[in-house]
Amino acid sequence: MIEHDTLFINGGLRPPHSRRSIDVVSPATEETIGRAPDADDVDVAAAVAAARSALGAGFWANRKMTARIDVVEAALTALEAKADEIAHLVTSEMGMPISMSQQMHSAAGPPGALANGRHYLELARQLSTEEYRPGVTPALVWREPVGVVAAIAPWNGPFNMAINKIVPALLSGCSIIFKPAPETPFDVFYLADALATAGLPAGVLGIVTGGRETGRELVSHPGVDKVSFTGSTAAGRTIGEICGRSFRRTQLELGGKSAAIILEDADLPTVLAGLGAGCFVNSGQACLSYSRILAPRSRYGEVVESLAAVAGSLVVGDPFDPATSQGPLVAQRQRARVESYIASAREDGATIVAGGGRPADLPRGWYIEPTVIADTTNDMKINREEIFGPVASVISYEDVDEAIALANDSDFGLHGAVFTGDDETALRVARAVRTGTFTINGFSYNTEAPFGGVKNSGIGRDTSREGLDAFFELKTVNLSPSLASRRVAYE
Repeated sequence: MIEHDTLFINGGLRPPHSRRSIDVVSPATEETIGRAPDADDVDVAAAVAAARSALGAGFWANRKMTARIDVVEAALTALEAKADEIAHLVTSEMGMPISMSQQMHSAAGPPGALANGRHYLELARQLSTEEYRPGVTPALVWREPVGVVAAIAPWNGPFNMAINKIVPALLSGCSIIFKPAPETPFDVFYLADALATAGLPAGVLGIVTGGRETGRELVSHPGVDKVSFTGSTAAGRTIGEICGRSFRRTQLELGGKSAAIILEDADLPTVLAGLGAGCFVNSGQACLSYSRILAPRSRYGEVVESLAAVAGSLVVGDPFDPATSQGPLVAQRQRARVESYIASAREDGATIVAGGGRPADLPRGWYIEPTVIADTTNDMKINREEIFGPVASVISYEDVDEAIALANDSDFGLHGAVFTGDDETALRVARAVRTGTFTINGFSYNTEAPFGGVKNSGIGRDTSREGLDAFFELKTVNLSPSLASRRVAYE
Protein backbone atom coordinates (compact mmCIF):
# COMPACT_ATOMS: atom_id res chain seq x y z
CA MET A 1 0.00 0.00 0.00
CA ILE A 2 1.47 3.33 -1.11
CA GLU A 3 0.50 6.07 1.34
CA HIS A 4 1.64 9.24 -0.41
CA ASP A 5 0.26 11.93 1.90
CA THR A 6 2.24 14.95 0.66
CA LEU A 7 2.42 17.36 -2.25
CA PHE A 8 5.58 18.81 -3.79
CA ILE A 9 5.43 22.58 -3.30
CA ASN A 10 8.15 25.23 -2.98
CA GLY A 11 11.03 22.79 -3.32
CA GLY A 12 9.93 19.99 -1.01
CA LEU A 13 7.24 17.62 0.19
CA ARG A 14 4.57 19.19 2.37
CA PRO A 15 1.28 17.99 3.83
CA PRO A 16 -1.78 19.24 1.98
CA HIS A 17 -4.36 21.66 3.30
CA SER A 18 -7.07 19.41 1.83
CA ARG A 19 -8.53 16.62 3.94
CA ARG A 20 -9.66 14.76 0.84
CA SER A 21 -7.81 11.86 -0.73
CA ILE A 22 -7.98 9.69 -3.84
CA ASP A 23 -7.66 5.91 -3.89
CA VAL A 24 -5.50 4.27 -6.52
CA VAL A 25 -6.88 0.90 -7.58
CA SER A 26 -5.01 -1.78 -9.49
CA PRO A 27 -6.89 -2.45 -12.74
CA ALA A 28 -5.54 -6.01 -12.74
CA THR A 29 -6.63 -7.04 -9.22
CA GLU A 30 -9.30 -4.41 -8.40
CA GLU A 31 -7.53 -3.89 -5.07
CA THR A 32 -6.57 -0.51 -3.63
CA ILE A 33 -2.80 -0.14 -3.92
CA GLY A 34 -2.34 3.43 -2.73
CA ARG A 35 -3.73 6.75 -1.65
CA ALA A 36 -2.80 10.31 -2.55
CA PRO A 37 -4.05 13.78 -1.58
CA ASP A 38 -6.92 15.34 -3.48
CA ALA A 39 -5.56 18.89 -3.46
CA ASP A 40 -7.95 21.79 -2.91
CA ASP A 41 -7.93 25.47 -3.87
CA VAL A 42 -5.60 26.38 -1.00
CA ASP A 43 -3.04 23.79 -2.11
CA VAL A 44 -3.25 24.96 -5.71
CA ALA A 45 -2.87 28.58 -4.67
CA ALA A 46 0.22 27.70 -2.63
CA ALA A 47 1.82 25.92 -5.60
CA VAL A 48 1.03 28.80 -7.97
CA ALA A 49 2.32 31.37 -5.48
CA ALA A 50 5.61 29.49 -5.15
CA ALA A 51 5.91 29.20 -8.93
CA ARG A 52 5.07 32.87 -9.37
CA SER A 53 7.63 33.87 -6.75
CA ALA A 54 10.32 31.76 -8.40
CA LEU A 55 9.50 33.34 -11.73
CA GLY A 56 9.43 36.84 -10.28
CA ALA A 57 12.82 36.43 -8.68
CA GLY A 58 14.10 35.63 -12.14
CA PHE A 59 16.89 33.38 -10.91
CA TRP A 60 15.77 30.38 -12.97
CA ALA A 61 14.62 32.20 -16.09
CA ASN A 62 17.74 34.37 -16.03
CA ARG A 63 20.15 31.50 -15.71
CA LYS A 64 22.02 30.67 -18.86
CA MET A 65 20.58 27.82 -20.85
CA THR A 66 23.70 25.77 -20.11
CA ALA A 67 23.01 26.03 -16.38
CA ARG A 68 19.40 24.90 -16.79
CA ILE A 69 20.58 22.03 -18.98
CA ASP A 70 23.04 20.92 -16.28
CA VAL A 71 20.28 20.62 -13.66
CA VAL A 72 17.92 18.70 -15.92
CA GLU A 73 20.67 16.44 -17.23
CA ALA A 74 21.76 15.53 -13.70
CA ALA A 75 18.19 14.61 -12.84
CA LEU A 76 17.75 12.44 -15.92
CA THR A 77 21.05 10.68 -15.24
CA ALA A 78 19.94 9.89 -11.68
CA LEU A 79 16.62 8.54 -12.95
CA GLU A 80 18.27 6.02 -15.27
CA ALA A 81 19.07 3.82 -12.29
CA LYS A 82 15.39 3.89 -11.32
CA ALA A 83 13.88 3.28 -14.77
CA ASP A 84 12.87 -0.31 -14.01
CA GLU A 85 11.36 0.71 -10.67
CA ILE A 86 9.34 3.44 -12.39
CA ALA A 87 8.18 0.98 -15.08
CA HIS A 88 6.90 -1.43 -12.41
CA LEU A 89 5.08 1.40 -10.62
CA VAL A 90 3.32 2.52 -13.82
CA THR A 91 2.26 -1.07 -14.52
CA SER A 92 0.82 -1.25 -11.00
CA GLU A 93 -1.00 2.06 -11.41
CA MET A 94 -2.62 1.61 -14.82
CA GLY A 95 -2.00 -1.93 -16.08
CA MET A 96 0.42 -1.26 -18.94
CA PRO A 97 2.11 -4.60 -19.86
CA ILE A 98 5.52 -4.68 -18.21
CA SER A 99 7.36 -5.28 -21.48
CA MET A 100 5.87 -2.07 -22.91
CA SER A 101 6.36 -0.16 -19.67
CA GLN A 102 10.04 -1.00 -19.57
CA GLN A 103 10.44 0.19 -23.14
CA MET A 104 8.47 3.38 -22.46
CA HIS A 105 10.67 4.34 -19.51
CA SER A 106 13.97 3.55 -21.12
CA ALA A 107 16.93 5.81 -21.78
CA ALA A 108 17.94 3.65 -24.76
CA GLY A 109 16.13 5.72 -27.37
CA PRO A 110 12.87 7.53 -28.21
CA PRO A 111 10.03 7.13 -27.50
CA GLY A 112 11.40 6.04 -24.09
CA ALA A 113 10.68 8.71 -21.47
CA LEU A 114 14.25 9.31 -20.37
CA ALA A 115 15.48 9.27 -23.96
CA ASN A 116 12.84 11.90 -24.77
CA GLY A 117 14.20 14.02 -21.95
CA ARG A 118 17.72 13.79 -23.37
CA HIS A 119 16.40 14.71 -26.81
CA TYR A 120 15.11 17.97 -25.30
CA LEU A 121 18.58 18.58 -23.85
CA GLU A 122 20.15 18.30 -27.29
CA LEU A 123 17.56 20.64 -28.78
CA ALA A 124 18.15 23.16 -25.99
CA ARG A 125 21.89 23.10 -26.66
CA GLN A 126 21.20 24.03 -30.28
CA LEU A 127 18.63 26.73 -29.50
CA SER A 128 19.41 30.42 -29.79
CA THR A 129 17.33 32.62 -27.51
CA GLU A 130 18.34 35.78 -29.41
CA GLU A 131 18.18 36.38 -33.14
CA TYR A 132 19.18 39.49 -35.10
CA ARG A 133 16.81 40.37 -37.96
CA PRO A 134 18.19 42.87 -40.50
CA GLY A 135 15.81 44.95 -42.59
CA VAL A 136 14.35 48.41 -43.02
CA THR A 137 13.96 48.39 -39.24
CA PRO A 138 16.56 46.01 -37.80
CA ALA A 139 15.34 44.09 -34.78
CA LEU A 140 16.19 41.58 -32.14
CA VAL A 141 13.83 38.67 -31.61
CA TRP A 142 14.08 37.25 -28.10
CA ARG A 143 12.71 33.94 -26.88
CA GLU A 144 11.45 34.48 -23.34
CA PRO A 145 9.78 31.94 -21.02
CA VAL A 146 6.00 32.08 -21.20
CA GLY A 147 5.80 32.23 -17.39
CA VAL A 148 3.97 29.98 -14.95
CA VAL A 149 2.72 26.82 -16.64
CA ALA A 150 -0.08 24.56 -15.42
CA ALA A 151 0.35 21.07 -16.91
CA ILE A 152 -2.27 18.33 -16.67
CA ALA A 153 -1.45 14.82 -17.88
CA PRO A 154 -3.46 11.68 -18.66
CA TRP A 155 -3.04 8.21 -17.17
CA ASN A 156 -2.19 6.19 -20.28
CA GLY A 157 1.53 7.06 -20.34
CA PRO A 158 1.98 9.02 -17.14
CA PHE A 159 5.74 9.24 -16.61
CA ASN A 160 6.39 9.86 -20.28
CA MET A 161 3.88 12.71 -20.16
CA ALA A 162 5.59 14.14 -17.08
CA ILE A 163 8.90 14.22 -18.95
CA ASN A 164 7.32 15.70 -22.09
CA LYS A 165 5.74 18.58 -20.17
CA ILE A 166 8.11 19.31 -17.31
CA VAL A 167 11.49 19.02 -19.07
CA PRO A 168 10.87 21.47 -21.95
CA ALA A 169 9.12 23.91 -19.62
CA LEU A 170 12.12 23.94 -17.28
CA LEU A 171 14.62 24.27 -20.10
CA SER A 172 12.74 27.30 -21.41
CA GLY A 173 13.03 29.01 -18.02
CA CYS A 174 9.37 28.57 -17.02
CA SER A 175 8.12 27.47 -13.65
CA ILE A 176 5.53 24.69 -13.79
CA ILE A 177 2.83 23.11 -11.65
CA PHE A 178 2.10 19.56 -12.76
CA LYS A 179 -1.07 17.61 -11.98
CA PRO A 180 -0.90 13.89 -12.77
CA ALA A 181 -4.05 11.90 -13.48
CA PRO A 182 -5.79 10.63 -10.33
CA GLU A 183 -5.33 7.04 -11.56
CA THR A 184 -1.53 7.48 -11.76
CA PRO A 185 -0.43 10.00 -9.14
CA PHE A 186 2.81 8.47 -7.86
CA ASP A 187 5.42 8.14 -10.62
CA VAL A 188 6.02 11.89 -11.19
CA PHE A 189 7.44 12.21 -7.67
CA TYR A 190 10.53 10.32 -8.89
CA LEU A 191 11.14 13.21 -11.29
CA ALA A 192 10.46 15.85 -8.64
CA ASP A 193 12.93 14.23 -6.23
CA ALA A 194 15.61 13.90 -8.90
CA LEU A 195 15.25 17.55 -9.94
CA ALA A 196 15.35 18.81 -6.36
CA THR A 197 18.48 16.75 -5.68
CA ALA A 198 20.05 18.10 -8.88
CA GLY A 199 19.63 21.67 -7.62
CA LEU A 200 16.35 22.90 -9.12
CA PRO A 201 15.47 26.08 -7.15
CA ALA A 202 12.49 25.97 -4.82
CA GLY A 203 9.16 26.89 -6.42
CA VAL A 204 10.20 26.24 -10.01
CA LEU A 205 8.37 22.88 -9.96
CA GLY A 206 5.19 22.03 -8.10
CA ILE A 207 3.28 18.72 -8.02
CA VAL A 208 -0.36 18.67 -6.95
CA THR A 209 -2.38 15.46 -7.06
CA GLY A 210 -6.14 15.32 -7.32
CA GLY A 211 -9.16 14.95 -9.53
CA ARG A 212 -11.25 17.21 -11.74
CA GLU A 213 -11.79 19.94 -9.16
CA THR A 214 -8.06 20.20 -8.57
CA GLY A 215 -7.54 20.56 -12.30
CA ARG A 216 -10.24 23.19 -12.61
CA GLU A 217 -8.72 25.23 -9.77
CA LEU A 218 -5.33 25.02 -11.44
CA VAL A 219 -6.30 26.05 -14.98
CA SER A 220 -8.53 28.89 -13.78
CA HIS A 221 -6.01 30.37 -11.35
CA PRO A 222 -5.12 33.94 -12.42
CA GLY A 223 -1.44 33.34 -11.60
CA VAL A 224 -1.11 30.81 -14.43
CA ASP A 225 0.17 32.07 -17.79
CA LYS A 226 -0.19 28.91 -19.86
CA VAL A 227 -2.01 25.58 -19.67
CA SER A 228 -0.55 22.45 -21.27
CA PHE A 229 -3.13 19.67 -21.29
CA THR A 230 -3.23 16.17 -22.72
CA GLY A 231 -6.50 14.27 -22.43
CA SER A 232 -10.03 14.04 -23.74
CA THR A 233 -11.54 16.45 -26.23
CA ALA A 234 -14.40 17.19 -23.82
CA ALA A 235 -12.01 18.25 -21.05
CA GLY A 236 -9.87 20.17 -23.55
CA ARG A 237 -12.90 22.13 -24.73
CA THR A 238 -13.69 23.13 -21.13
CA ILE A 239 -10.09 24.21 -20.55
CA GLY A 240 -10.11 26.19 -23.79
CA GLU A 241 -13.25 28.02 -22.69
CA ILE A 242 -11.76 28.88 -19.29
CA CYS A 243 -8.45 30.06 -20.73
CA GLY A 244 -10.05 31.92 -23.63
CA ARG A 245 -11.69 34.42 -21.27
CA SER A 246 -8.28 35.78 -20.26
CA PHE A 247 -6.40 34.90 -23.47
CA ARG A 248 -4.26 32.51 -21.45
CA ARG A 249 -1.97 30.46 -23.67
CA THR A 250 -3.14 26.89 -24.23
CA GLN A 251 -1.54 23.76 -25.62
CA LEU A 252 -4.11 21.00 -26.04
CA GLU A 253 -3.30 17.47 -27.22
CA LEU A 254 -6.68 15.75 -27.37
CA GLY A 255 -8.48 12.72 -28.73
CA GLY A 256 -8.36 10.92 -32.02
CA LYS A 257 -10.31 8.65 -34.34
CA SER A 258 -7.48 7.78 -36.68
CA ALA A 259 -8.04 5.96 -39.95
CA ALA A 260 -5.59 3.46 -41.43
CA ILE A 261 -6.09 3.23 -45.19
CA ILE A 262 -5.13 -0.09 -46.78
CA LEU A 263 -4.67 0.19 -50.54
CA GLU A 264 -5.16 -2.69 -52.94
CA ASP A 265 -1.43 -3.25 -53.47
CA ALA A 266 -0.55 -3.27 -49.76
CA ASP A 267 1.66 -6.08 -48.45
CA LEU A 268 -0.49 -8.00 -45.94
CA PRO A 269 2.29 -8.89 -43.43
CA THR A 270 3.27 -5.19 -43.32
CA VAL A 271 -0.36 -4.24 -42.82
CA LEU A 272 -0.86 -6.70 -39.99
CA ALA A 273 2.32 -5.65 -38.20
CA GLY A 274 1.20 -2.03 -38.34
CA LEU A 275 -2.37 -2.75 -37.31
CA GLY A 276 -1.39 -5.15 -34.53
CA ALA A 277 0.42 -2.31 -32.80
CA GLY A 278 -1.72 0.52 -34.08
CA CYS A 279 -5.07 -0.92 -32.99
CA PHE A 280 -4.21 -2.69 -29.75
CA VAL A 281 -1.12 -1.03 -28.23
CA ASN A 282 -1.58 -0.31 -24.50
CA SER A 283 -4.96 -2.10 -24.69
CA GLY A 284 -6.08 0.46 -27.25
CA GLN A 285 -5.66 3.22 -24.67
CA ALA A 286 -3.70 5.51 -26.96
CA CYS A 287 -4.94 8.71 -28.58
CA LEU A 288 -3.07 7.94 -31.80
CA SER A 289 -4.36 4.36 -32.20
CA TYR A 290 -5.91 3.20 -35.47
CA SER A 291 -9.57 2.64 -34.61
CA ARG A 292 -10.95 2.90 -38.15
CA ILE A 293 -9.53 0.48 -40.72
CA LEU A 294 -10.39 1.37 -44.32
CA ALA A 295 -10.10 -1.65 -46.61
CA PRO A 296 -10.81 -1.89 -50.36
CA ARG A 297 -13.87 -3.94 -51.22
CA SER A 298 -11.69 -6.30 -53.27
CA ARG A 299 -9.69 -7.23 -50.14
CA TYR A 300 -12.25 -6.56 -47.42
CA GLY A 301 -12.80 -10.19 -46.37
CA GLU A 302 -9.06 -10.88 -46.35
CA VAL A 303 -8.34 -7.86 -44.13
CA VAL A 304 -11.15 -8.64 -41.71
CA GLU A 305 -10.16 -12.28 -41.37
CA SER A 306 -6.47 -11.50 -40.92
CA LEU A 307 -7.04 -8.71 -38.41
CA ALA A 308 -9.36 -10.96 -36.42
CA ALA A 309 -6.58 -13.56 -36.31
CA VAL A 310 -4.14 -10.93 -34.99
CA ALA A 311 -6.61 -9.94 -32.28
CA GLY A 312 -7.13 -13.56 -31.31
CA SER A 313 -3.39 -14.17 -31.03
CA LEU A 314 -2.81 -11.44 -28.44
CA VAL A 315 -2.09 -12.62 -24.91
CA VAL A 316 -4.46 -10.94 -22.48
CA GLY A 317 -3.53 -11.30 -18.84
CA ASP A 318 -1.43 -10.28 -15.86
CA PRO A 319 0.41 -7.11 -16.89
CA PHE A 320 3.48 -8.21 -14.89
CA ASP A 321 3.82 -11.37 -16.97
CA PRO A 322 6.42 -10.68 -19.72
CA ALA A 323 4.34 -12.83 -22.10
CA THR A 324 1.32 -10.54 -21.79
CA SER A 325 0.69 -8.29 -24.78
CA GLN A 326 -2.53 -6.73 -23.49
CA GLY A 327 -3.32 -5.84 -19.91
CA PRO A 328 -6.54 -4.53 -18.35
CA LEU A 329 -8.24 -1.23 -19.03
CA VAL A 330 -7.40 1.44 -16.49
CA ALA A 331 -10.71 1.50 -14.60
CA GLN A 332 -14.09 -0.12 -14.30
CA ARG A 333 -15.72 2.94 -15.87
CA GLN A 334 -13.38 2.65 -18.86
CA ARG A 335 -14.33 -0.97 -19.47
CA ALA A 336 -18.01 -0.06 -19.19
CA ARG A 337 -17.45 2.71 -21.75
CA VAL A 338 -15.78 0.35 -24.21
CA GLU A 339 -18.49 -2.27 -23.73
CA SER A 340 -21.17 0.34 -24.45
CA TYR A 341 -19.53 1.11 -27.81
CA ILE A 342 -19.38 -2.57 -28.73
CA ALA A 343 -23.07 -2.88 -27.81
CA SER A 344 -23.91 0.12 -29.99
CA ALA A 345 -22.13 -1.50 -32.94
CA ARG A 346 -24.26 -4.62 -32.53
CA GLU A 347 -27.41 -2.50 -32.36
CA ASP A 348 -26.37 -0.73 -35.57
CA GLY A 349 -26.06 -4.05 -37.41
CA ALA A 350 -22.29 -4.50 -37.36
CA THR A 351 -20.68 -7.92 -36.90
CA ILE A 352 -18.28 -8.78 -34.05
CA VAL A 353 -15.72 -11.04 -35.71
CA ALA A 354 -13.21 -11.22 -32.84
CA GLY A 355 -13.48 -10.59 -29.12
CA GLY A 356 -16.29 -8.36 -27.94
CA GLY A 357 -16.45 -9.64 -24.38
CA ARG A 358 -14.56 -10.21 -21.15
CA PRO A 359 -11.96 -13.00 -21.04
CA ALA A 360 -13.55 -15.97 -19.29
CA ASP A 361 -10.32 -16.98 -17.55
CA LEU A 362 -9.81 -13.57 -15.91
CA PRO A 363 -12.61 -13.13 -13.37
CA ARG A 364 -10.85 -10.21 -11.64
CA GLY A 365 -9.53 -7.09 -13.27
CA TRP A 366 -11.02 -4.77 -15.88
CA TYR A 367 -10.08 -6.82 -18.92
CA ILE A 368 -11.74 -6.89 -22.30
CA GLU A 369 -10.88 -8.97 -25.32
CA PRO A 370 -9.19 -7.39 -28.36
CA THR A 371 -12.15 -6.75 -30.62
CA VAL A 372 -12.58 -6.49 -34.39
CA ILE A 373 -15.88 -5.30 -35.82
CA ALA A 374 -16.87 -5.74 -39.48
CA ASP A 375 -19.74 -4.52 -41.64
CA THR A 376 -19.50 -1.00 -40.26
CA THR A 377 -20.14 2.32 -41.93
CA ASN A 378 -18.51 5.64 -41.18
CA ASP A 379 -21.72 7.13 -39.78
CA MET A 380 -22.02 4.56 -36.97
CA LYS A 381 -21.34 5.74 -33.43
CA ILE A 382 -18.46 3.26 -33.22
CA ASN A 383 -16.71 5.22 -35.99
CA ARG A 384 -17.59 8.75 -34.88
CA GLU A 385 -16.44 8.83 -31.26
CA GLU A 386 -13.18 8.00 -29.53
CA ILE A 387 -13.43 4.64 -27.73
CA PHE A 388 -10.01 4.39 -26.04
CA GLY A 389 -10.01 0.63 -25.90
CA PRO A 390 -8.85 -2.39 -27.93
CA VAL A 391 -11.53 -2.06 -30.60
CA ALA A 392 -10.96 -1.77 -34.35
CA SER A 393 -13.76 -1.40 -36.87
CA VAL A 394 -13.33 -2.15 -40.56
CA ILE A 395 -14.98 0.00 -43.24
CA SER A 396 -15.03 -0.81 -46.94
CA TYR A 397 -14.34 1.65 -49.75
CA GLU A 398 -14.37 1.62 -53.55
CA ASP A 399 -11.37 3.74 -54.61
CA VAL A 400 -8.59 5.88 -53.15
CA ASP A 401 -10.58 9.10 -53.36
CA GLU A 402 -13.41 7.56 -51.35
CA ALA A 403 -10.93 6.26 -48.77
CA ILE A 404 -9.48 9.76 -48.34
CA ALA A 405 -12.97 11.23 -48.03
CA LEU A 406 -13.89 8.67 -45.37
CA ALA A 407 -10.69 9.31 -43.44
CA ASN A 408 -11.41 13.06 -43.49
CA ASP A 409 -15.07 12.61 -42.55
CA SER A 410 -14.30 12.88 -38.84
CA ASP A 411 -14.36 15.51 -36.14
CA PHE A 412 -10.83 14.43 -35.23
CA GLY A 413 -7.47 14.75 -36.96
CA LEU A 414 -4.67 13.41 -34.79
CA HIS A 415 -3.04 10.51 -36.63
CA GLY A 416 -3.57 8.33 -39.67
CA ALA A 417 -1.85 5.87 -41.94
CA VAL A 418 -1.67 4.45 -45.41
CA PHE A 419 -0.39 1.01 -46.43
CA THR A 420 0.78 0.69 -50.02
CA GLY A 421 3.74 -0.36 -52.12
CA ASP A 422 3.56 2.82 -54.20
CA ASP A 423 5.63 5.61 -52.65
CA GLU A 424 4.11 8.40 -54.72
CA THR A 425 0.57 7.30 -53.88
CA ALA A 426 1.53 7.06 -50.22
CA LEU A 427 2.69 10.67 -50.20
CA ARG A 428 -0.40 11.80 -52.11
CA VAL A 429 -2.66 10.17 -49.52
CA ALA A 430 -0.58 11.53 -46.64
CA ARG A 431 -0.95 15.05 -48.01
CA ALA A 432 -4.70 14.67 -48.62
CA VAL A 433 -5.67 13.28 -45.21
CA ARG A 434 -6.16 16.15 -42.77
CA THR A 435 -4.29 15.16 -39.63
CA GLY A 436 -1.47 16.50 -37.51
CA THR A 437 0.57 13.30 -37.84
CA PHE A 438 0.61 10.49 -40.37
CA THR A 439 2.51 7.22 -40.83
CA ILE A 440 3.29 5.33 -44.01
CA ASN A 441 3.38 1.52 -43.85
CA GLY A 442 3.52 1.22 -40.09
CA PHE A 443 2.61 2.66 -36.71
CA SER A 444 4.81 5.18 -34.96
CA TYR A 445 4.78 7.55 -32.03
CA ASN A 446 7.69 9.67 -33.21
CA THR A 447 8.87 11.98 -30.41
CA GLU A 448 11.73 13.34 -32.53
CA ALA A 449 9.15 15.20 -34.64
CA PRO A 450 6.18 17.41 -33.66
CA PHE A 451 3.14 15.52 -32.38
CA GLY A 452 -0.37 16.94 -32.25
CA GLY A 453 -3.59 17.25 -34.15
CA VAL A 454 -6.07 19.41 -36.01
CA LYS A 455 -9.84 19.85 -35.68
CA ASN A 456 -11.07 18.37 -32.36
CA SER A 457 -7.72 16.72 -31.77
CA GLY A 458 -6.20 19.84 -30.30
CA ILE A 459 -4.13 22.99 -30.60
CA GLY A 460 -0.35 23.16 -30.80
CA ARG A 461 2.36 20.52 -30.94
CA ASP A 462 4.10 18.45 -28.30
CA THR A 463 7.49 16.71 -28.52
CA SER A 464 10.75 17.61 -30.27
CA ARG A 465 11.78 21.18 -31.16
CA GLU A 466 8.19 22.36 -31.41
CA GLY A 467 7.49 20.97 -27.94
CA LEU A 468 10.33 23.09 -26.58
CA ASP A 469 9.36 26.18 -28.59
CA ALA A 470 5.85 25.97 -27.13
CA PHE A 471 7.10 27.25 -23.75
CA PHE A 472 8.58 30.45 -25.16
CA GLU A 473 7.03 33.79 -26.04
CA LEU A 474 8.63 35.85 -28.82
CA LYS A 475 9.53 39.47 -28.14
CA THR A 476 10.55 41.81 -30.95
CA VAL A 477 12.88 44.69 -30.05
CA ASN A 478 13.11 47.23 -32.85
CA LEU A 479 16.60 48.72 -32.72
CA SER A 480 17.60 52.34 -32.86
CA PRO A 481 20.02 53.30 -35.66
CA SER A 482 22.88 53.52 -33.18
CA LEU A 483 22.29 49.99 -31.86
CA ALA A 484 21.75 48.57 -35.34
CA SER A 485 24.98 50.12 -36.57
CA ARG A 486 27.00 48.54 -33.80
CA ARG A 487 26.15 45.10 -35.21
CA VAL A 488 26.18 43.54 -31.77
CA ALA A 489 27.14 39.86 -31.67
CA TYR A 490 24.01 38.02 -30.71
CA GLU A 491 23.72 34.41 -29.63
